[in-house]
Amino acid sequence: MTNFAHRLIAWQQTHGRHDLPWQVGDPYAVWVSEIMLQQTQVQTVIPYYARFMARFPDLASLAAAPEDAVLALWSGLGYYARGRNLHATAKRIAASHSGLFPRDFAAIEALPGIGRSTAAAIAALAFGERRAILDGNVKRVFCRLFGIDGWPGEKAVADRLWRLAEALLPERDIAAYTQGIMDLGATLCRRSRPDCECCPFTDDCLAQRQGRVAELPTPRPRKALPEKSTAMLVLLHGGDILLEKRPSNGIWGGLWSFPECPPGSDPVGAARALGYVADLLDELPELDHCFSHFRLRIAPRRLAVARRPDSAEEPGRVWLPLADASQAALPTPVRKIIESLI
Repeated sequence: MTNFAHRLIAWQQTHGRHDLPWQVGDPYAVWVSEIMLQQTQVQTVIPYYARFMARFPDLASLAAAPEDAVLALWSGLGYYARGRNLHATAKRIAASHSGLFPRDFAAIEALPGIGRSTAAAIAALAFGERRAILDGNVKRVFCRLFGIDGWPGEKAVADRLWRLAEALLPERDIAAYTQGIMDLGATLCRRSRPDCECCPFTDDCLAQRQGRVAELPTPRPRKALPEKSTAMLVLLHGGDILLEKRPSNGIWGGLWSFPECPPGSDPVGAARALGYVADLLDELPELDHCFSHFRLRIAPRRLAVARRPDSAEEPGRVWLPLADASQAALPTPVRKIIESLI
């Protein structure tokens, strides 16, 4: 395809997005936005980004913050390892890079939670470095424009896309090109209802010519999601509720949740095993929550605790008023359960 980069840059300057809140030339802002945008759409990210930047306007404030404060602002955005990695990266930069975001591509890629494409996006958008990106939008654009078959998650297909991404890079205006290829996928070459009539490459697009726009990129091979189930103990004492911090690894790592037990077990006995004498009040409506690799069925059991221990709670447990608990760093279904009780 002739003059692809030149045509894309020209289109971006006229029709691309120029008012996104992180388009301020600050590597910290670019980095935060790129992490939030991993597997999450722009319109979902914008309000989270605004709240996050209001609380942590620079790298130093993020590095100095407790993890709970970071995860509380991430709550609801999903893929919580991103929030933990963001915090870990800020602390590493503060300790090892004099508090300045590194400019070197290899140093960026070595930071927690940053892969090849994210590192390239930061290097290109923040520092103008000539690096190719290959996020979901770019994969979709290339698969359609060049008629590339196969699921992009397969190594052979991914390698071909990376070679194409490298070959199409312009010698200059790399930031405009990088923003343009992302804008093209996000605003015109969308997954569903693509706006082919407004695309500057519609006459060159193999998928358009062959009537295969809906087929490409080839979707991930479908597999039935395994199902798991758990019962959550919603322990109440007066107006307070018990939360338990989850391990840092695994699902919802580092977030506050409810104690759990097998769904068929006696919740009163499970509460007693935790050291609480409690009566079962009722069984709250069950919830389904989908992760990328399994579906979780949650059965909340509401219990009234007769007496809280006189001594301090076990590490990792805390009693909070319901209103305060709803503001903690919570997984989405836990937040829904708490909000239903307020």
